[in-house]
Amino acid sequence: MLSKKQLTQSIEYLQSQGFEAPEVGIVLGTGLGKLVDSIENQKVAHYNQIPSFPLATVEFHSGKLIYGDLGGKKVVVMQGRFHLYEGYDFIDITYPVRVMHGLGIKNLLVSNAAGAVNLDMKKGDLMLIDDHINLQGGSPLAFKGVSEFGERFTDMSAPYDKEMNDKLKSLATSQNISLKEGVYASVVGPQLETRAEYRMLKILGADAVGMSTVPEIIVANHLNLPVSAISVLTDECDPDNLEPVDIADIIAIAGTAEPKMVALFKGLIELI
Repeated sequence: MLSKKQLTQSIEYLQSQGFEAPEVGIVLGTGLGKLVDSIENQKVAHYNQIPSFPLATVEFHSGKLIYGDLGGKKVVVMQGRFHLYEGYDFIDITYPVRVMHGLGIKNLLVSNAAGAVNLDMKKGDLMLIDDHINLQGGSPLAFKGVSEFGERFTDMSAPYDKEMNDKLKSLATSQNISLKEGVYASVVGPQLETRAEYRMLKILGADAVGMSTVPEIIVANHLNLPVSAISVLTDECDPDNLEPVDIADIIAIAGTAEPKMVALFKGLIELI
């Protein structure tokens, strides 16, 4: 159960550690932790030190909040997110977004590693998320007392901020970075999809599929927090030529594509 007392304890602890008035929050996905190397004057809070904070259990998610300067702004970065497949509920998964909002962020940037369902997209490509399909079987707003934190019936007609997305597209063009655009489907995992499931996702209109992001986007909209998200496409989900996927390969491909995502996020932070 979400409580304002818990949120206050988390926020006050981080403020006591020097996390003062960040302007931009960032959530980093699987294999996408290098952005923190660009942050200056860092202050670090490990999740296990923050009151009421969940703990990261995935071995390639490091589990810490990092505060500092990036692109001329104060930022707070979530290095290591939470997933349904780890046994967390939707409130746990989205708790850090509420904490970052409580610290003062005005914009949220989200990244993830995803599989390309649209076969016009290739592994190593970046996809700007324009819309999403929630296939996780629940909502981070479906709890008693949600109205204390925002509008229960949150509008999702345009969940991703058009102004920030337009800036990202312009930055990609000016930096000669190929940036696709499409629909992200979020599933539970942790198993990858079957051939039949990839065919279903294509019929539904998904361009990419992953196991995160959508709950965080829903809560950002609940908080009236402008949000943009980029998927790093790490594998091609061709049901007619499907090959086994190795998680190590996914991490490696995310790492090779990551500098492009970092460049776009840094450019956007300078502009907003």
